[in-house]
Amino acid sequence: MKVDVSSSSKAAQHKHLVLDQGGLDAARNSLDEGAVTPSYGPWRDDVVKLLNDALATELVCVLRYKRHYFTANGVDSPAIADEFLVHANAESAHADRIAERIVQLGGEPEFNPDLLSKNSHAQYVAGNTLKEMVYEDLVAERIAVDSYREIIQYIGDKDPTTRRLFEEILAQEEEHADDMADILESL
Repeated sequence: MKVDVSSSSKAAQHKHLVLDQGGLDAARNSLDEGAVTPSYGPWRDDVVKLLNDALATELVCVLRYKRHYFTANGVDSPAIADEFLVHANAESAHADRIAERIVQLGGEPEFNPDLLSKNSHAQYVAGNTLKEMVYEDLVAERIAVDSYREIIQYIGDKDPTTRRLFEEILAQEEEHADDMADILESL
């Protein structure tokens, strides 16, 4: 069917959606790679590296929050310690989701303890007082927020699934930062 360009300006502006048949044909090959098709492109390894660095960040945060949970003391400590545990569990869930995505992309999640603090965006600073603990957790949450925002921008439309994963985790990290800021203000 031909479109009469003179009869309608909408028809003149209309472009047909045509999928890349070569890409679809290529998706029929290398079935052992699961969901990872050739359209993921050469940047897949870069995304796996970003995911592994985020995995390290989440695991370091789990460890710091767990330490804070067990060592918090003082009048305000029971309620704050409970918040530390809630955050530790949330960070652990983030780590699980990130590790799962790494595997989906054909990578291997890095759990080597010797590499975690080296690859983490945030440092592991224990803090001795309750106020120092909350402060260090707030710093780490803010670093996670900033690094995940940057990752989301980098990924753009290259990998919508990974971008959405980071967007969901980012929203929770922002909540955690707000929680820590509120607690710090009350101390």
